Amino acid sequence: MAVLVPGYKEDGVIVEVANLALQQDYPSDLYDVVIIADSFQKETLATLKTLPIKLIEVSFEKSTKSKALNKAMAQLEADYDIAVVLDADNVMASDFLKKINAVFEQDFIAVQGHRTAKNVNNSWAILDAISEEINNNIFRKGHRVLGLSSAIIGSGMAFRYQYFKSLMATVTAIGGFDKEIELKMLKEGRKIVYLDDAVVYDEKIQKSEVFGNQRRRWLSAQFHYFRKDILSAIKHLILKGNVDYFDKAIQFVQPPRILLLGAVKLFTIGFLIANYVLKNDIIYSKYWIILASACILSFIFSVPKSFYNLKTLNALASLPKGMFMMLLSLLKIKGANKTFIHTQHTSSSEEINQKK
Repeated sequence: MAVLVPGYKEDGVIVEVANLALQQDYPSDLYDVVIIADSFQKETLATLKTLPIKLIEVSFEKSTKSKALNKAMAQLEADYDIAVVLDADNVMASDFLKKINAVFEQDFIAVQGHRTAKNVNNSWAILDAISEEINNNIFRKGHRVLGLSSAIIGSGMAFRYQYFKSLMATVTAIGGFDKEIELKMLKEGRKIVYLDDAVVYDEKIQKSEVFGNQRRRWLSAQFHYFRKDILSAIKHLILKGNVDYFDKAIQFVQPPRILLLGAVKLFTIGFLIANYVLKNDIIYSKYWIILASACILSFIFSVPKSFYNLKTLNALASLPKGMFMMLLSLLKIKGANKTFIHTQHTSSSEEINQKK
């Protein structure tokens, strides 16, 4: 396996992440940790060179994750079987590679692991962690139960190496490369599986400003790929019965969950008040109550039991601000997918131990 870890100015976390990646419960001669270093400090590079890893230094006029991955795979000479892709802040559970290997013993081409929060140290991190788990339960685990492909996230994922290398060579995205390759795989009729017990810890946002920037980038990429692929997805659905591809294209036009929840609640309350004042048929009010209840229950059922605590209750106080920031993000998404927006990472493995 090649464990590919691209990083841009991630001097604060990359050495620890590299060290932890070397501690897998998997034969050390059967995987290489490949750190792809973009704009790292000399001191960081010197430390990385002392570790039993492969270090590939890259530099671009406009940096992107896809460029870094392509440059690294062009330089790697080993004939790998599997490519594992991580973010520079990701920490694999000790049995992650063992479980990934077991899945590829079967005839699968792509696997998404269970990415979960490394840190839940403030309200924004808690809300971000809950959002991730809702995605895991609906768009990954839930989709697989229905026989559909799991969504991929951009890290904590694995592919047949040669297939991934050829697929990445076709990527043109600046932001949202994972969405581009996912659409291409689904268009080909490929299945992406989900491993709920193969865990990768991921740093969650620490500040509201990061929340806004991150969501703006995601939303811009989603709308870009919706416009690009929706007609093709409809054609493939009708002519080839490709439900996976159509389902993914439709997902990209859905409003963010935090806005969806707020909008459904506001419209329900507004409609109930209007019906009461205008004395309209009460049956329409019942429809809105059913819709709001179904929306709320879908959130409740998708949130793991571990988040039902006082910290989460306190974090909910940040929801109105989060809704407002998502609304602002929607107004500023134009061109965000054409600009590289870097999220700086700071948390360490100590927070994983505290969480456990």
